[in-house]
Amino acid sequence: MRSAFIEELIIAAESNENIVLIVADLGYGVIEPFAKRFPDRFFNAGVAEQNMMSLAAGLASEGFHVFVYSIANFPTFRCAEQIRNDVDYHNLPVTVVAVGGGLAYGSLGYSHHAVQDYALIRAMPNMLIGAPGDPMEVRACMRYLIKNPQPSYLRLGKAGEPCIHKSVPDIFPGKWLCVGDVKDFSSTFLTTGATLELVNNLLTKKSKFDHYSHYSMPLWGMKSKDSQPEHIKSFSQVITVEDHLMDGGFGSWLLEAVSVKSELLARIKIKALDSKVCGMVGKQSTLNAEGGLTEGFLCE
Repeated sequence: MRSAFIEELIIAAESNENIVLIVADLGYGVIEPFAKRFPDRFFNAGVAEQNMMSLAAGLASEGFHVFVYSIANFPTFRCAEQIRNDVDYHNLPVTVVAVGGGLAYGSLGYSHHAVQDYALIRAMPNMLIGAPGDPMEVRACMRYLIKNPQPSYLRLGKAGEPCIHKSVPDIFPGKWLCVGDVKDFSSTFLTTGATLELVNNLLTKKSKFDHYSHYSMPLWGMKSKDSQPEHIKSFSQVITVEDHLMDGGFGSWLLEAVSVKSELLARIKIKALDSKVCGMVGKQSTLNAEGGLTEGFLCE
């Protein structure tokens, strides 16, 4: 995912002189191609994320579309006030790029878990969330965000994610993106972010779910709630799956979106991480399993 991000950023920067990248003294092995190609539009803010975010807001106020890049917990919780007051309040074109969403950096402990980031970011009224599940969705999110500069949050995996989609899809906020062939089933999984791969693997192997379709939503947020009740009407059951705590997460967002049609609420079933992972240290796959993101849990 990181490689797809930087490749799309370079392509955009070649034709758009207002594209800027700021990092917090990390990203090495990924960001160098951009830094070498556009040295005047690359800044290393050092280990000072709050300053980095305010710098980004200042540049954005002068007409730049700024991408700030760091490990998931650092450009979110560490500088939440700067996102709230400097970026979101002024509706500035800053894209917060968080690498290692969910439990990707689980071996570094709770300080590096990004399992409450959706809750934080979606409380900001102008922020759009991009949570791609494979490199093709990363490219799709980048192309949308570059064409539509705005306060946004792009949550990436760490590295090595397989391509689930055969080509770059056309997306917009709130769009249900069909994974695989279109199937007219009454039950469906709806994923965002890294759980795209988990559910895709499940449906590939488990005949029990032959009657389930699978959709992904890589772009969502406050402004894309209105269309959700119409989507839900098409299904008798929608199972959301996310590598985030249930509180304030993607499934909770969908429940809020359909609360205007209370008869639809019972159709939504949320599968999310158990909060016990907050006190655990381990690799991503182990912590996901401990938190409930397993085939067995999804089958319940």
